Amino acid sequence: MPEREYDVAVIGGGPGGYVAAIRASQLGLKTAVIERDRLGGICLNWGCIPTKALLKNAEVFQHFKNAEEWGISLQGLKFDFPSIIKRSRDVALRNSKGVEYLFKKNKIEYVQGFGRLSGKGQIEVTKEGKPKEIFSARHIILATGARARTLPGITIDSKRIITSSEAMTLSEVPKSMLIIGAGPIGVEFAYFYNTFGSHVTLVEMMPAVLPLEDREISKLLQSNLVKAGIAVLTGSRVESANDESVLVSTPEGKKELKADVVLMAVGVQGNFENMGLEAAGIKVEKSWIQVDDFGRTSSPGIYAIGDVAGPPWLAHVASREGIVCAEAIAGKNPRPIDYDNIPGCTYCQPQVASIGMTEEKALAQGYQIKVGRFPFSASGKARATNQTEGLVKLIFDAKYGELLGAHILGSEATEMIAELGVAKTLESTAAGIYGTIHAHPTLSEAIMEAAENAYGHAIHI
Repeated sequence: MPEREYDVAVIGGGPGGYVAAIRASQLGLKTAVIERDRLGGICLNWGCIPTKALLKNAEVFQHFKNAEEWGISLQGLKFDFPSIIKRSRDVALRNSKGVEYLFKKNKIEYVQGFGRLSGKGQIEVTKEGKPKEIFSARHIILATGARARTLPGITIDSKRIITSSEAMTLSEVPKSMLIIGAGPIGVEFAYFYNTFGSHVTLVEMMPAVLPLEDREISKLLQSNLVKAGIAVLTGSRVESANDESVLVSTPEGKKELKADVVLMAVGVQGNFENMGLEAAGIKVEKSWIQVDDFGRTSSPGIYAIGDVAGPPWLAHVASREGIVCAEAIAGKNPRPIDYDNIPGCTYCQPQVASIGMTEEKALAQGYQIKVGRFPFSASGKARATNQTEGLVKLIFDAKYGELLGAHILGSEATEMIAELGVAKTLESTAAGIYGTIHAHPTLSEAIMEAAENAYGHAIHI
């Protein structure tokens, strides 16, 4: 096989693309990845990983601010914001370098440049200062991700009106910040900048923050955000934003708000412009590429995975789609993804994590349900660690006892949700969960107790 011909060529080196490439190579397929920026995509470089580094800084600083609760005295507490940003960027760089190592280990060719479809089974790669190159592949996977979306009439200038990418590299903490959109990105940055002293206002057009989460959990989180000093405007819409102010329509009427920085966090749209999709006969609707259960587009031999193929816009979904797609290409007959069994996480404090149906959705679908709750205020481990905010909420089918949904608000919610993901995948019942002995003292005991509570026999409440 000539040097520039491959079994699989992946355009995009994010958590969908690089995982698909590694799995394809493991299955014996000669593979290349074309990426115009750093390997790891938005997730490793400008999203999941560096934001969690920032949020951990905020969490540590919050602990120091509350040191007296732990019997520790501190004087002259301060922070070095540029150093906080630098730590985040260093973490991102190390992760990106880690993907380069994995490519070498798995004998994947890494091609830097912008890739676009240029003919059947062909990709044209351009890079500034270099001649065009043509790559051939029997299978082409589009994994080009997504970028921040904006609202009509509002221009992102990357200075005063910014996206999450700029929010991760500000030179100083702004005195005030207005965040448009109270989904996970908006809430996480609200927590981060509020912790370091910025006056933060969250504006959300839906009735509650994290509008896709269980309503009870959203309301409790909103109360925590307000208690921390964050102004929250729900049921509100941003009409316009300029250098002077932001005009917001609220249930009480229009308000003109001022902020040093405006962060746009209203979602994302797929990156597929100038990629030759139309000429290749690839169907695009609602700002994303249409695919089947295995990532196949409307054009034979071309696939799409991750954010460019639509919601849910989550790195772990992109990675799983990459594995399923690679295995399908290799003829392994993989099981399609169950999109009703995807964990969602928000990494503010307290954290939010969920999987499966909300209480509202279960009732709307006609289920008779049993709901179990266990507050962390009743958890010995939570008291010992001074993290008593929140609860575990479990929703079961009353007829069969099967777990339908799980929702956690708490200090380690994003780690605890994995147990419930396994339980739901295995179609566990409440009896299966509370019949499993949980170590004491742990926060995970709250899961066992919530399952018991659904059937009226929780021990510690």
